[in-house]
Amino acid sequence: MARPKTVFFCSDCGYESGKWMGQCPSCKAWNTFVEAPAAPKKAQTAARGGGGLAAGLPQTPKTLKEIDTDVEERAASGFGELDRVLGGGIVKGSLVLIGGDPGIGKSTILLQVCRNLAAAGQNVLYISGEESLRQIRMRAERIGECADTLSFLCETDAERIMEVLHERRPDTVVIDSIQTMYREDVTASPGSPTQIRECTMTFMQAAKGFGISMFLVGHVTKEGTVAGPRMLEHMVDTVLYFEGEKSAAYRILRSVKNRFGATNEIGVFEMREDGLAEVPDPSGFLLDGRPKGAPGSVVTCSMEGTRPLLVEIQALACKTNFAAPRRTAAGVDYNRLNLLIAVMEKRAGAKLWDEDVYVNIAGGMRVTEPSADLGVVLAIASSLADRPVPEGVIAFGEVGLSGEVRSVSRAADRVREAARQGFTTCILPKVCVRGLKDAGQIDGMKIVGVSSVSEALRNI
Repeated sequence: MARPKTVFFCSDCGYESGKWMGQCPSCKAWNTFVEAPAAPKKAQTAARGGGGLAAGLPQTPKTLKEIDTDVEERAASGFGELDRVLGGGIVKGSLVLIGGDPGIGKSTILLQVCRNLAAAGQNVLYISGEESLRQIRMRAERIGECADTLSFLCETDAERIMEVLHERRPDTVVIDSIQTMYREDVTASPGSPTQIRECTMTFMQAAKGFGISMFLVGHVTKEGTVAGPRMLEHMVDTVLYFEGEKSAAYRILRSVKNRFGATNEIGVFEMREDGLAEVPDPSGFLLDGRPKGAPGSVVTCSMEGTRPLLVEIQALACKTNFAAPRRTAAGVDYNRLNLLIAVMEKRAGAKLWDEDVYVNIAGGMRVTEPSADLGVVLAIASSLADRPVPEGVIAFGEVGLSGEVRSVSRAADRVREAARQGFTTCILPKVCVRGLKDAGQIDGMKIVGVSSVSEALRNI
C-alpha cells in the first residue's frame, strides 16, 4: 500500500511547503513547520466550493452599484454584552470562532444563546462532538427550559453534518468543537491542522451558501491561542476569546477580530449556578469592595474597545531585605513598571532604589493601555509616602521618559464614566482639557490638567 502523500506547513500562518524549513518564508516564524498528510484533491475541490452541498451557482463580477446595500440582518442573542462584542447582534451567514481555557464557559454561554434564539422562534441546531445527548440534557436542565425549535446532534463527521444542514436548513448552528470534526476523504487524524482547516472551510461554505449563523468552539493551546493552524482565525469572520480565572467570579469575552464590529471590545459575565449572567455595569462590579482611605490605591480608566472601564491599581512599596529590590507586576506590564519607577526616581525625586515595589490590578484584570501609567505612578507614590489619595479622585494619562504626561484617546468618555460612578476629581493630561471643553461640560466633576509627573504629585 502506497504511503499517503504528506506536506509540511507552518502551524502559525498555514503556509504549505513540500519540504521542511527552519523558518517560515511567509510569517518568518522559526521551527513552526510540521508534517501532515495532504488533503486529497476531491476534498480540496469541495472545500473551495467546486462541489458539495454548499456550492451555489457560479458567481459573476458585479459593480458597486449592483451590490445589494441593505442593512445586514442581525439577531439578538439574548445577552446585551454578547451583542455588544459582536457589534450589535448575530449577523446572518457569519462564522464566529470562540476560544478559551477548558471549563471557562464556552459551551455554557453558547447553549444559553441557543436557548434564547429558540425562544425567539429561530430554528437552532447544537452539534456536539464531545458530549453525549444525555450529558447535554443534564447541562441544559441546569440553565433552564428550552423550546422545541432547539435540536441537538452528536456527530463528528463533517459530511454527515453537511447533509443534515442541507436537509433542515437551520437559522443558527453551534459546532462544539471544531477539533473533534473530521472528513473521511482526508487521511489526517481528527484534531490535526489539516482536518481543522478542511472542516472549517467546509463549514464556512455552508454558512455563506445557506445563510446560517454558525459558531465554532475552538480548543486553546498552553499559550492561550486557538489550537490548529493560524489560518483558522483568518478564515472566520469573528474571533472571540473567553478570559478570566476559573476561581474568579467573572468572565471576560473579548473580540480580537470582527468583520462586523469593533475589535478589542469586551463583554463581562458572571458565573452562577444556573449558567452565565451578564454584568451590565462592569466598572461598578470591579470597584465593589474597594478599600476607603488606604495608601497605594488609585482608580484609573482604561478603554476596552469602545467601553471605558474603571479599575483599581494597588501598589505597595516597602524596604527591601536584598541587595537588589524586587519588582512585581500583576495585571500590568513588568517592563513598563520598571520604566515608570525609573521616571519617578529621575524626574520626581522619588527614592525607590532601596524599596520593593509590588503593583496589582484588583480583580484579576490586565491593563495594557499606557493611559494607566499616571495611576501606577500615583499609587506607588501614595504607598511610599504612606498617605492615601483623597477620596473621589481618578487619574489617567501616559507618562513619557522625560516625565511628561501625554494625551490619551477618548478622554471625554473616560471622564463621563468616572462621573457616573460618583468620582468628583479627575487628574488627566493638560492637553486633553481642551477636548473636554469641546465635548461639553462634565457636571459635578473637577478637572485637573497636569503636564508632568511632578505637577501631578503636587496636585494630589
